[in-house]
Amino acid sequence: MTREKAGGDPLWARLFGRRALRSARTDTAKVELYTRFTFHATAGLEAGALAFPQLFAERQPAGVWLFLLLLAHSVVCAVLSSRALDWRLGRRERPVPLMAATAALSGAGVLVLLLLLDTGAISKEDDFGLLMMGIPAFGVATLVLGLRTTEARVYAVLGAPTATAVATAVLGLGLRQTWLNFVGVAAAGSLLALTYVFSAWLVGVVRELDASHELRTRLAVAEERLRFGRDMHDVMGRNLAVMALKSELAVQLAERGRPEAVSQMAEVQRIAQESQREVRDVVRGYREADLRVELEGALGVLKAAGIDCVVHGLDDGPTTLPPDLRSALGWVVREATTNVLRHGDPRRCTIRLATTVPPEGSGPPGGPRPPRQGELVLTVQNDGVPEPTGVPGGSAVEDGTGASTGTGSGLVGLQERLAAHGGTLEAGPTPGGGCFRLTARVPLPAPGTDHDRGSSAPAGSSRPDEVAA
Repeated sequence: MTREKAGGDPLWARLFGRRALRSARTDTAKVELYTRFTFHATAGLEAGALAFPQLFAERQPAGVWLFLLLLAHSVVCAVLSSRALDWRLGRRERPVPLMAATAALSGAGVLVLLLLLDTGAISKEDDFGLLMMGIPAFGVATLVLGLRTTEARVYAVLGAPTATAVATAVLGLGLRQTWLNFVGVAAAGSLLALTYVFSAWLVGVVRELDASHELRTRLAVAEERLRFGRDMHDVMGRNLAVMALKSELAVQLAERGRPEAVSQMAEVQRIAQESQREVRDVVRGYREADLRVELEGALGVLKAAGIDCVVHGLDDGPTTLPPDLRSALGWVVREATTNVLRHGDPRRCTIRLATTVPPEGSGPPGGPRPPRQGELVLTVQNDGVPEPTGVPGGSAVEDGTGASTGTGSGLVGLQERLAAHGGTLEAGPTPGGGCFRLTARVPLPAPGTDHDRGSSAPAGSSRPDEVAA
């Protein structure tokens, strides 16, 4: 548990929390920010409904002092709620001084009200009952956020009305007033305390679920790395051992001048070439990209990053394409997703897989019609793009990895991948501005060709510009 520097924090940072205001893009941050606003709105309700009416009351100057006391009480409660929530989330130490200040102000408010009632400065017909329930209820509800155990919270909820009743009885305000004060403070304090504790508990549960999801993702990555390591060990372990053994044997034979050393080294060369081929097969299996897998991965990754992502065409489009074409389009989705996460501050992203078909050919009504070859269009569009930097397409990923080799996952590499299938790639800001769009177009295999495998419908079964969703 670390202690954050708070000496120079402005008031808004103390009330709402720096981390909550700094980034509220994820669902967890939104739940936390909503809870903080609820706490502060409740404190504002105390200031607006209880404190400010005292300025316009006829009992002056008692109303002014009540206003100052209630205003200070509401501000301290607001700050304590934020600090106590940070403490429960493990971000700072327990705010003991603020808890003591809240308890002292709550007790002072109750005593001032009872003294005003005893001296006749305030009457029961005024808002005495509302003030008597509000001050200790708001105080104890905020105070329980900083308590460690449920037993301590129960003692605090029961102790506030008990102390109020004892003070009422000591001042001799009567048994009926004592009972009314006890019941009112107990009811209001219990309701508010339960609401505060449940809200803070809900934030903690959401954070734990988010941490569990992140841990599960890390475990999946670690498991995949272990599997890759096992595959590499299975492929290379035996071959390297054989190569080492045969190399040692070849050295001994060469030292003795035996001609068998040449055959042994030839065998080492053959095993090395076979190992190289097996390693390439293993790596190729990890580097191949499938369109459907990449679409589902992009949807999950972007949503996890707090980006509202919608994918159209996930169900039908990827299943009817040849494997090599699915792999090429999968690389497009992977690169586009990387660009969305790296550049700008996107809030929304739309991935659309659409099939366009040319108009039907001429033919007799009801008779056979000539086959039509359509075009598959993959579009990835997001908002929150930065100002143009002079890079083609507005993308800052062409740092040499894709452009220099021509085989990477940059825009140049993607263009070459699509060009092998007769496709094109376009990337750049939209005409209206504020959005970036990447469009990949590839012609669909003609019906009856070797690449037209797995298609359950003829190529001309869809309308022009129809989205395969």
